[in-house]
Amino acid sequence: MRNITVEEFRASCAAAQQLEIVERKGMGHPDSICDAVMDNISVRLSEEYLQEFGEILHHNIDKCLLVAGEVTGIFGGGMVTHPMLLVIGDRATFSAEGKDIDVNSIAVDTAGRWFDENLRFVEPEFLDYQVELKPGSAELTDIFRRKEKMLGSNDTSAAVGYAPLSFTEKMVLDTEKYLNSPDFKEKYPESGEDIKVMGVRKDSDLDLTVAMPVVDRFLDSEEHYFRVKEDLTDAINTFIADYVEENKVSMDVTFSLNNLDMPGRGMNGIYTTVTGTSAEDADCGQVGRGNRVNGIIPLNRPVSSEAAAGKNPVSHVGKIYNALSHRIADRIYTAVPDVEEAYVWLLSDIGAPIDRPKVAAAQIIMKKGSVESVQDEVTEVIDRELENIGEFTMELARGMVPLY
Repeated sequence: MRNITVEEFRASCAAAQQLEIVERKGMGHPDSICDAVMDNISVRLSEEYLQEFGEILHHNIDKCLLVAGEVTGIFGGGMVTHPMLLVIGDRATFSAEGKDIDVNSIAVDTAGRWFDENLRFVEPEFLDYQVELKPGSAELTDIFRRKEKMLGSNDTSAAVGYAPLSFTEKMVLDTEKYLNSPDFKEKYPESGEDIKVMGVRKDSDLDLTVAMPVVDRFLDSEEHYFRVKEDLTDAINTFIADYVEENKVSMDVTFSLNNLDMPGRGMNGIYTTVTGTSAEDADCGQVGRGNRVNGIIPLNRPVSSEAAAGKNPVSHVGKIYNALSHRIADRIYTAVPDVEEAYVWLLSDIGAPIDRPKVAAAQIIMKKGSVESVQDEVTEVIDRELENIGEFTMELARGMVPLY
């Protein structure tokens, strides 16, 4: 029997609280770039290990620094004067069973592919790479050699997940996804990818602050910038109105775009970009400083402290439990009647099988009825998801579970 506990969560659900603050860092934000690139490297390495050895070997590609470069912005198209630097670090398996794996080349090639597929205006020459990957420690590497049916955890780590997202959380998440969608970029190619959305709800009033650079190659003057800004503002207003109507909520949603703009100061007073990301000259990035694994930074919620992106998907509970806690919470919310909100806590014990956490706990807010009346159903959901954790880890290994 697994050590599973279920109790009442003695607090109001997030949507009923007077104040909510939620942030979303978009695809082109330097922190999001680091998360995405490093997890793509883990996925690619996992694929290589499976192909060569039939199993995923030890690696943790979760230390990364994106060092900002330098640019000169000019109406009609600026230039990169000093490239960005992507530092890729931590641990990997470089050889096994007499075979070598070119880990460094895989890392650089994967990073280059990600930039090519996701940031339209970042050319290969705009990036330098510094790979600082080394072999893992003997004890942690040995976990993978023990050939046990269920690998042991390679860390003592806690995670928490919840469901469902509140309307504020969904609105912030979906606004950024819309602004970085292929359809939006086709219609407004001048909009950069480094988008940040901050949502603040006070009672039934939700205010969104959106930062979205305009790519300078599409501009011929300061006046042109402000005309483009008006078009983008209209598009966002239309999206917000449609979103509120589709979700049938009684909420007054307002927003502002690029609040630092000041007419009359030329390039110094407007938010432009050469490459679409502020990593070109304004902001460095790092793994774990961006969105949580459910895609947002929810200040009202308990959140996990681990950076999930890049960790190995089969033994590192900092990745597995981080994502699995949200999935279990969602399964409880959707499968168990009358649950209004669910929080799931998982705690590993280093060396113990990952399907046997030291703590597996659910905290439940009910719409009606008692937690005691659904305790067995909640326990069954948790037990089933832990029983199938092997399938879940392979979803992580294939990059099928969003983490940022």
